[in-house]
Order: sequence, then C-alpha cells, then structure tokens
Amino acid sequence: MSDIVNLRQFKKRKARDEKEKAAAENRIRHGRTGAEKKFEREQARKTGEFLDRNRLDPATPHPGKAGDEDA
Repeated sequence: MSDIVNLRQFKKRKARDEKEKAAAENRIRHGRTGAEKKFEREQARKTGEFLDRNRLDPATPHPGKAGDEDA
C-alpha cells in the first residue's frame, strides 16, 4: 500500500522549496561581501575627488563647444 499524501501540504512544501531555491540563486547573483561594498564606495569617492580636482572652470570657453562666436 502507498502512503496517503495531503495535497495541500504537498503544494505548500513544493512552493517553499521553490522559493528557497530562488532566494539562494538571488543571494549568489546579487550578494556582495562587505569588503566588496567598501571597495566600491572607496572607488566612487576617489573618482569623485579626481573629477572635482580636474574640473574645468565654467567661465572659460571650451574650444570645441558649438556656437562659439570667434570661429
């Protein structure tokens, strides 16, 4: 004889297993370690500082800018 299976419980267990499998895939795909996050923040800070230090003065005209009158 085979065991009697409660279909409601079977469906719920199957849904939980699928949800856990999707969560595990998302953790692998989107998860980052604290060191990786810190490195990315540091790189963004350094890039911002570099751009700020090398910013052109907005008062000086840019040589390739369209609409220059001296051309």
